[in-house]
Amino acid sequence: MNLTRRDFLKTAAVGAAAFSFNARTWSQVAGANSDIRVAQIGFRSQGAGHISTLSKMKGVRLVALCDVDQHVLEAKAKELGNGIQTYTDIRKLLENKDVDAVSIAVPNHWHALATVWACQAGKDVYVEKPACHNIFEGRKMVEAARKYKRIVQCGTQCRSSVGLQEAVQFVRDGHLGKIVIARGFCYKGRKSIGLVDGPQKVPDFIDYDIWCGPAQNEPPRRNGSFGPVHYDWHWFWNYGNGDFGNQGPHQVDIGRWFLGEDAIAPFSLAVGGRLGYKDSAETPNTLIVYHGYKTPLLFEVRGLPKDKASQADGWKMDNYKGAGVGNVIECENGYVVVPSYTEAIIHDKDGKEITRFNDKKKDKADDVKTPTGLAAESGGHHGNWIAAVRSRNPKTLHAEILEGHLSAGLVHTGNISYRLGAQKAPGEIKQALADNKSLAEAFDRMAGHLDANGVDIAKDNVQLGMPLKFDPQTERFVDNPQANELVTRKYRQPFVVPAEV
Repeated sequence: MNLTRRDFLKTAAVGAAAFSFNARTWSQVAGANSDIRVAQIGFRSQGAGHISTLSKMKGVRLVALCDVDQHVLEAKAKELGNGIQTYTDIRKLLENKDVDAVSIAVPNHWHALATVWACQAGKDVYVEKPACHNIFEGRKMVEAARKYKRIVQCGTQCRSSVGLQEAVQFVRDGHLGKIVIARGFCYKGRKSIGLVDGPQKVPDFIDYDIWCGPAQNEPPRRNGSFGPVHYDWHWFWNYGNGDFGNQGPHQVDIGRWFLGEDAIAPFSLAVGGRLGYKDSAETPNTLIVYHGYKTPLLFEVRGLPKDKASQADGWKMDNYKGAGVGNVIECENGYVVVPSYTEAIIHDKDGKEITRFNDKKKDKADDVKTPTGLAAESGGHHGNWIAAVRSRNPKTLHAEILEGHLSAGLVHTGNISYRLGAQKAPGEIKQALADNKSLAEAFDRMAGHLDANGVDIAKDNVQLGMPLKFDPQTERFVDNPQANELVTRKYRQPFVVPAEV
């Protein structure tokens, strides 16, 4: 990829096949000022922000759209105009030789297959978090990026925040001493999605077979404010990974970033449940997950308001040191609060603010402000991706797919611990956690939170997850066939994530 044209011609005789496959890649390197032609796959929700960002970037042309919802597809195509190409089937889109790269914002169960197929088709990829729906898929995404020499960025956009980059370096430089524990939080009010009395009808303007893709094609069992198909898929294991897999990838990624860990943690244990209401969803709305790195990483999910009275007041949430959705990195001589995607506040041991780091918008006419608040003349996290697409250097990516896979892996090991657990009485849980001070403290705070919401955990027992040992090298659980079954899933033909990419 980095050969000069002279060197390239010298080896052309023996490398004709490689040249044929990488013809478009060569033209991108040689013509650095040519437009990068991007297709957006999925855009009812997060993908709409992708389109907004990409449409404002110089040297980028949005040339195609793909979505299984015909209403969503037609509305966006009409809005954009200019003869943009439209698809409902990703396979047809990836056959388009006029597409250089794809930006993917589809449900979690499609992330890996869409990425692998795109790499095989010679496209570069931006894929939303979590990178994958299970551990096996994440590793296949990494292998596909390597094999086909693709530029693959994961949508953990906090990595492109200058403020957070500076805060990580501040801690690594030893200004607060060693990290004692890295905490992440998702305190988001999530109301019940309601109960349905059976399978729900899919609207005829949605291609549900393609929507299901790698997942089993089962009639939807939800019909809340988003309808029977959209958004609430997050709360079903067949497609989503709960709020730990929805918001959590940002915060576990930040925690792992501060810790400097470059593998999935060797131990995980989860505690939680779907509590406070009865609905059709499966994933927990209240959860604690402990990851046993040398310095631990602890994550908490709270989906209920602080108390019942606050439900009528915008679902105000409790928080921990000001990080309702964010991170607290506790160190020997102080702590860092990360309350947003772009800011970090440094405190001393007494809680007094020392300094803060944040992103400041450059005073340039071509600056682009992304939906997450990242500001940069290059278009923020997508801009970092596009720059790497031009240079063909994946090392310049802020969240290369390996990083996305490792952080998603923390989500998956925690969820597997929860799913393989059993409901226990509060006393049994406290006894099981007694030797782990940080976990025991987090459970006490969780119990207080549930009590404030009228949840009696003595009657509505919380689930104590299965303690899991994990081999970061093989990316398999140690002596646990039951857990290893959940490393991957049963795929549905022809939507199969291949063992050999």
